[in-house]
Parts: sequence; C-alpha cells; structure tokens
Amino acid sequence: MADTRPTRKAKTNEAGLEKSDYKGRNSTLCKGCGHDSISSRIINVNFDLGLQPHQTIKLSGIGCSSKSPAYFLGRSHGFNAVHGRMPSVATGAMAANRSLVAIAVSGDGDTASIGMGQFKHLLRRNVPMVYIVENNGVYGLTKGQFSATADEGQTLKYAGENPFMPIDICLEAVIGNCGFVARSFAGDPKQIDQLLKAALSHNGTAVLDIISPCVTFNNHPTSTKSYPYGKENEIQLHEINYIPHYEEITVEEYGPGESRTVQLHDGSHLQLKKLAEDHDPTDRMQAVQLLEKAQDERQLLTGLIYINEELEDFHTLHNLMDTPLANLPEEKLRPSREALAKLNESFR
Repeated sequence: MADTRPTRKAKTNEAGLEKSDYKGRNSTLCKGCGHDSISSRIINVNFDLGLQPHQTIKLSGIGCSSKSPAYFLGRSHGFNAVHGRMPSVATGAMAANRSLVAIAVSGDGDTASIGMGQFKHLLRRNVPMVYIVENNGVYGLTKGQFSATADEGQTLKYAGENPFMPIDICLEAVIGNCGFVARSFAGDPKQIDQLLKAALSHNGTAVLDIISPCVTFNNHPTSTKSYPYGKENEIQLHEINYIPHYEEITVEEYGPGESRTVQLHDGSHLQLKKLAEDHDPTDRMQAVQLLEKAQDERQLLTGLIYINEELEDFHTLHNLMDTPLANLPEEKLRPSREALAKLNESFR
C-alpha cells in the first residue's frame, strides 16, 4: 500500500527559505574545531533573521579561520583576500555597494599580526560590517606556532614557550574607537547567537572576538584558548536577550543597576541583565579597565564589552548617496570634461 502520511515540510523563515539554504560546503577543518561551531551560529542567525543570502558578502583573509566562509551561506558571494588584507577589500566592497550585509571572518594571526594595521584603520573608518575574529592563539594552518594572542608563558609541544605578552583584540578595538565590541566563547552558542544578531543590527564596524579552541595544537587545560579552560573559567558579564525591532519591547522590572536596555541603530534592542560584573557597556574607560583587569587575572570575560551608537558610519562620514555606487550608470560616475575642469580649477 502507498504511504498516505503527510510529508513533513521543512520550516521556512520570513524570506521563504529553509535553514539548509544558508549552509555551505562540508567542513575540512579538524573534527571538533571551534570554527565550525561559529559557522553553525552564523547559519542559525541568518536563518532566524530572514536575511537574503544574495544580499550578504562574506570576506576573509588567510588561515584556518578564513576557510570558514566556505562552510556557511553557500548562496552568498565570498572573497578571500591575501593574509591580513581583508579590511581594505571589505572597505572597497562596502563603498561600492552600501546595500550589502558584510560578514567578515578573520583569525588572531590574520588580524593581530600581519593585519593589525589594516584592522585599526578599518575601525577608524567605521565601515558597516560584522568582523568576527576566530581566536585560538596559534597558527593552526601552519602547524601550531604561537600567534600574537597566545598567553605569555604558554608552552606548546612543537613551539616551546611564548615569552611575549598577548595582544587583546577587544582592547585594541575599544582603543581604536570601535562602536561595538564583544567577546564570546565557541562553546556558548546561545550567547554567540544574541551577540551576532545585535552585531548585524549595528550601523558600523562590530567586532566579535570569539575564543575558538584549536583541538589539534592548543586545547590543553592551561591555555586560555582551550575548551577545558573556557568551560571552567568563562565569566559572563550579563545575560543577553536580543529583541528585534518588529517585536513589542517588554522589559521586566529589576532593581537599580541590575539591567540595562541598549537600543541599536535599526530599532532593535539588547536587554542586558547583570550577572558577574557591574559593567556599563557604554562607558569606554570602564571597558578598557575591565579588559586590563581580566588580562592580569587571566579571566575569560564574555559578553558585550563596549557599545557606542552615536558614531557616524563610513557612508555618513564620506557623504555617500543612498543609491549604491554599484547601481549608478556610467554617466553618473564619470564627470563630464567641463565638470572635471571646473573641479580642478577649484583646487588652484
């Protein structure tokens, strides 16, 4: 007899797409790599928000982390830049087409070593994009040498002992005047989801430093970039609830200093409930002090560290028109001889 049971339909989102429409190729990273956990969160968040894959651009540099865009949003355009040069490519892409949603995936080597200069200038320009750093403290693709975020005194089987102080990516971002700075742990999917949704609602550069353990070269309990250390030592600054702008905003009554609601550029909100620390994420100096203290005490503080919704973004600073430059006809992009002569004359 024929099976007459109704076929179960896959769940679709507001864009009419299934979650499988946001997946990419099968990962070739090591089994258990934290980077794959982050890719899963990106898939989940894009599905939940109903984003159109063709309106998203994926950007990366070189390294294990920069392979990740192949494993999510298979329908989106992607661009692998050379090592450390992804920020300049992202700046060009967002200058040409402001309608894109930019998701950039970098690593601690790609960002904090060869790419540090470009990273800092991207922050200064406040280019609208989500900048995810998959931070594991090693160069996993080239067999596990120390990266610039490795702990001082850390030992690795094939690399010896690291004598240098680590670079704190969140601290560099706050000092660089980034308007959205957060840290999370690859083993905390709920927190990553909330922070990623908020980052996608932020109009400017949003930096997410995600501790992403390298299971092959840097997963021993003494490393602050390992799963055991993260599970045992993660201290959340607050519980985070992301409230989209199309939902009614309801906030429970809490005592003084116990909760704070932060409005994002698109009208969405982050509701922060204090847990371990009495931290105000809008206080820049407090954010710097918090990160310095956490580094001294080898704490893994996660959550929203700093946010500034008052900064003007790259498009506003450069007075770019609402129509993406990529959509303008040639006659609009190329000035006439007369207009060019008039412009040149004005500089004399």
